[in-house]
Amino acid sequence: MNHKDRFYATINHQVVDRPASWLGLPVPSAEPALLKHFGVNSIENLKLAIDDDIHPIEVPYNFPPSNHIACAFNFAKQTHLDTPDERTLTAPGFFEDYNEVTDIDKFDWPDPTKHLDREESNRRAKATSKNHIRMGIMWSAHFQDACAAFGMEHALMVMLTNPDMFQVVIDRITNFYLKANEIFYESTKGQLDAVLIGNDFGSQTGLMVDPDMIRTMVFPGTKKLIDQAKSYGLSVMHHSCGSIFPIINDLHEIGADIIHPIQALADEMDAPNLKKNFANKIAFCGGVDAQYLLVNGKPNQIINKVHELKELFPTGLIISPSHEAILPDIAPANIEALFKAIKD
Repeated sequence: MNHKDRFYATINHQVVDRPASWLGLPVPSAEPALLKHFGVNSIENLKLAIDDDIHPIEVPYNFPPSNHIACAFNFAKQTHLDTPDERTLTAPGFFEDYNEVTDIDKFDWPDPTKHLDREESNRRAKATSKNHIRMGIMWSAHFQDACAAFGMEHALMVMLTNPDMFQVVIDRITNFYLKANEIFYESTKGQLDAVLIGNDFGSQTGLMVDPDMIRTMVFPGTKKLIDQAKSYGLSVMHHSCGSIFPIINDLHEIGADIIHPIQALADEMDAPNLKKNFANKIAFCGGVDAQYLLVNGKPNQIINKVHELKELFPTGLIISPSHEAILPDIAPANIEALFKAIKD
């Protein structure tokens, strides 16, 4: 099978020669060791060396200091490092001081048409291997951004005590992403196969908020983002770290094709439990523990885990680290073992 056939067969629970795979997104500090270990000079060549199936395309969003679509809003009331790796949702947020929905326009809302580079979007898509699944890394984290807009603890209180205020903020954020994503989709039309969107809803032991609140206040925006991607013929991988078992079926019902990253050590997110409850119904991505196993384990332990996952999920699971970020504490030899075992 070629890479695209394998991906689509995997997520549609069809017979595959081997499960589809995704390396994830190595952070810059992890790249030198990976490139050295595999004897390559770029992450793109690394993905070719490990025979990965999914090649990500980052959205070119020019808004200093982060220049990243995930940091499009300056909600924090205090100076902090505004980069994808250093940003915090817990800093006091702009809307902490506002209680009326009419206050929504007091914030200086960004205009994505001024920051999202259409030509660079097209260039990046064209430069990505057409023989692989080309996945736009959209994020579109409207819930996380709404938490940052108030400061997380305050945001969760506002959801309970002033839901109209929370709703008007999250809706404005959703509209920003719908506009930004349309620019990217139009600029890369016919050159994408899939997108990654998502929010972190879970802690290690359960959801951060009541599932009905997520269904009422968050998922309507999520569905709009999924429907938009589907209108361009794209498969949707929905990301959420943590224990999200109670809302997995909801995500499937609103259109998510793949649930990512099935955080292996979070409560109820182990592969056997997911197999028991969602076999042949929902596709997943992840499964190889990135909290302990990939950090502290030996290559033979990684190989054994992958073989175990392949027995549980001969299809329906894109095997990947159980976090999208490959951090520098993960030994490159363990990444090599992971991909070797996928092809065994």
